[in-house]
Amino acid sequence: MWAIVKNHKLHGSTSQEVDTINSNEFYQQHQLSEDDEIDLAELWHAIWAGKLLIIAISTLFTISSIIYAVNQPDIYKATILLAPASEQGGAGGLAKMAGQFGGLASLAGINLGSSGTDKTGLALEILKSRFFIEQFINKHQLLVPLMAAKNWDVNTKKLILNDEVYNEKTQTWLGEGNTSKSSEPSAWQSYKAFKAALSVDKSAETGMITLTIEHYSPEVATQWLVWLVSDINVTMREQDKAEAQRSIDYLSKKLQETQLADMQTVFYQLIEQQTKTIMLAEVSQEYVLKTIDPANAPEEKAKPNRALIVILSTMLGGILSVLIVLIRYFTNNGKFTKSNKENLA
Repeated sequence: MWAIVKNHKLHGSTSQEVDTINSNEFYQQHQLSEDDEIDLAELWHAIWAGKLLIIAISTLFTISSIIYAVNQPDIYKATILLAPASEQGGAGGLAKMAGQFGGLASLAGINLGSSGTDKTGLALEILKSRFFIEQFINKHQLLVPLMAAKNWDVNTKKLILNDEVYNEKTQTWLGEGNTSKSSEPSAWQSYKAFKAALSVDKSAETGMITLTIEHYSPEVATQWLVWLVSDINVTMREQDKAEAQRSIDYLSKKLQETQLADMQTVFYQLIEQQTKTIMLAEVSQEYVLKTIDPANAPEEKAKPNRALIVILSTMLGGILSVLIVLIRYFTNNGKFTKSNKENLA
């Protein structure tokens, strides 16, 4: 259609008018091709023209990030290195006896099992369990330093509490809006907070275990690690003692019921093995996890990385400001180009 109209115009126009039409068409096509191209010089010109805006936005981001980074409290990371304690007696001895007397004991209706239990893996799973952590928090009264702490005073070695959450004078939890209504964190909330601060890592190559706790106070984090290792050893020791005592009671009952000399020999040896388990549990302080490198209060913070926060924020501000300048430049340039096209038409 445009071609028909153009030919009609050409046939009904003078040579001068034809030259003018062709010149306008060439200019419009050339202008469109230039609009589609991205000129680096034009980009640099646009950025340079908006340099004040770029500097202003980048400076704003930098100052804001500095204020934010300075106001962030230091977080300290305490670690302790553990090794699985050598398993003596207990499940290991019982598993050994199962290979010798398993068939004979099964005739009496007793299952000795076929293998020992991985006490280290079991202890680590118990340590991370909700039941153990909730008991741990209640036993050592960790709710306030866990849920109400907001900073650590290095000079006085005192934990700073959030007065909007906990009233230290009255020792009461505050509700929303600092009201008198108690708003003590639930057991589930305290479990999640402690689980977030705790890290358990077991090396696949060496079998060594690293426990880590992050907290505002390096001394609090260190003390929690010491309590954790002690409590998990006590828990596993008491469980094995109780299980061994139940086994002794059961085997003693079976011993009275049988008249076979061979079965009585098996029962006596099993009772002896369980008695040894109780004795070893009584004398072993580090029953499952043995301390290789004890926890010490760290002197250097683990986070935040304030320099990195400022650098990344400044870069983000610079990128955002450049985008704003380019969008504004090309938006205005597009309007100007459209106005020129309308005038030419």
